[in-house]
Amino acid sequence: MPVPLYQAKAEFFRMLGHPVRIRVLELLSEGPKPVRELLAEIEVERSNLSQQLAVLRRSGIVTSVREADTVVYSLAGPDVAELLRAARRILTELIAGQQDLLAELRDADTAGATAR
Repeated sequence: MPVPLYQAKAEFFRMLGHPVRIRVLELLSEGPKPVRELLAEIEVERSNLSQQLAVLRRSGIVTSVREADTVVYSLAGPDVAELLRAARRILTELIAGQQDLLAELRDADTAGATAR
């Protein structure tokens, strides 16, 4: 029996649900990177990075190529980079909305304090 689309989407987003994986994808959105550059940028243990890269490789959203004594990773396609850009736009709007609400709350607190 095939997996329903909504379940496959949920599994996809769960796979993305790790900060190291998101950071790797952000870095790879800039172009292919060898492991040593990813390690320098992310500052995690090599074993942790290796585990997260393996998850991304198994999912099919990153690919790897061995070049001499190093492994270079890249995004499998441009859609993941677009997804990350969309997430940034959504988060920017959400945070801006929260800032507006916070300003309203502060104004209300100030108005209440001066009325006393």
